Amino acid sequence: MAVLLERENEKLHTKVQTLIAELARLRGDAARSVQHDLEFLKELLAQRERALFGPSSERRPRPQPEDAPIPPAPRRGHGPTAQPKLPCVEVVHELAMADQTCPQCGGTLREMRGQTEDSEEITVVERRFVLVQHRRKKYRCACNGCIDTAPGPRRLTTRPDRRGRRYSPAFAVEVAVNKYVDHQPLERQARIMAREGLTIESQTLWDQLDALATVLQPTYDALRRYVLAAPVVGADETWWRLLGGPSRIRWWAWSVARDDAVTYTILESRSQEAARYVLDGYRGIVIADGYAAYDALARAGPGVTLAHCWAHVRRKFVEAEPHYPEPCGEVLTLIGQLYAVEQACPSLDAGVGDDLRAEALALRATARRAQSAAIVAAIRAWALQQRALPESALGKAIAYMLGLWTGLTRFVDDARIALDNNATERALRGMVLGRKNHYGSRSKRGTEVAALFYSLIESAKLCGVEPKAYLLCATQAALENPGAVTLPHALLTS
Repeated sequence: MAVLLERENEKLHTKVQTLIAELARLRGDAARSVQHDLEFLKELLAQRERALFGPSSERRPRPQPEDAPIPPAPRRGHGPTAQPKLPCVEVVHELAMADQTCPQCGGTLREMRGQTEDSEEITVVERRFVLVQHRRKKYRCACNGCIDTAPGPRRLTTRPDRRGRRYSPAFAVEVAVNKYVDHQPLERQARIMAREGLTIESQTLWDQLDALATVLQPTYDALRRYVLAAPVVGADETWWRLLGGPSRIRWWAWSVARDDAVTYTILESRSQEAARYVLDGYRGIVIADGYAAYDALARAGPGVTLAHCWAHVRRKFVEAEPHYPEPCGEVLTLIGQLYAVEQACPSLDAGVGDDLRAEALALRATARRAQSAAIVAAIRAWALQQRALPESALGKAIAYMLGLWTGLTRFVDDARIALDNNATERALRGMVLGRKNHYGSRSKRGTEVAALFYSLIESAKLCGVEPKAYLLCATQAALENPGAVTLPHALLTS
């Protein structure tokens, strides 16, 4: 990608030089037209160079008042970090018998009861793999009419060829956490396990993931229904690689999120039909960016009401600000005021009780009617006053905002709608990190397994539940009662 951008930069530089030479010999309207083209090319060239070499952050410096106090210099170093979750092991050190003699008088040193010098040390206890032999005793009646065997441990798979039955459910959960939480490819896990004494192939690790996903499939289906039951959801998508085949095929990972859960579906296209399949007949409010597939769904029927994301609008003006600092700075300040209103409102994070949530929604609705409505009107008035080339970054940003205006202003009248879709974008970070580490999936089944585990793990994170503990709990419940469902937020209330 960097090489392609560099080649495009070279072409733009060449065209800029050609236009400069042509501008030198032209006069009148033709010169002004060439001047506009030249300015646009310079702007485009600067954007390409920032994409190559500039920082990716959208954060802008905040203006500081002249009388603002100077912040204190950061303190160097820090004290020991508290470790309340670590088990504490006490080790008592005694003086050797040969050293229990006084060097001054030759007398014997006596222990000072209760007097010690204490210090702390954090060490590591290596993970161990243990081969557990289960001996199931047999019982029979004296009449030889009945023979019974003690029950053994529950297995993930009941395959007749006994493949994969040698490994416990906890082992499969360990493999899943290593891959989908810590983003370790199966080949890397196999090498690490070999260093720790376990000889295993990556195919065996995949068999464990496949079997565990089959057991947890009802939980994944229930999680999808739970997310789509919310009155407001966020939707977003990112690309995903399907590696199995003659070439790497680009598929798409679709995410649908509510405040305490998120589900993923990996499909081969980014079409309207794919969006319809992901939303699965959803009737409610969908917060999304300006992608046309969502707009087509909203136009197709009365079920979906579309709300748009102010963060995407802000991003367009941040990209245009280096070329149009004054107008972009003005609108970015107004958008910042919208976010200031939201920050002053009570939080609606996952885990907030129904009473507190209703109170927070009422306060948010009041603040939006009193403050946000006027700011939104000022933003629209600013946009209608601007004069910019349609092909310029500023012109495109204004056109993008006005084209989505109905969805952008829907939050003013409905306090349930968030100002942006950043929560859904943050929920995609786990998949993006996994994509960078293990590049995608090798089969269609691999995409289904990845979507299932990422859905359960990222939902557990949103609820504040430790992912490994949640997967163990859900797996144990499903093995004890096939088809049982354990959702992450249910653990908070149990």
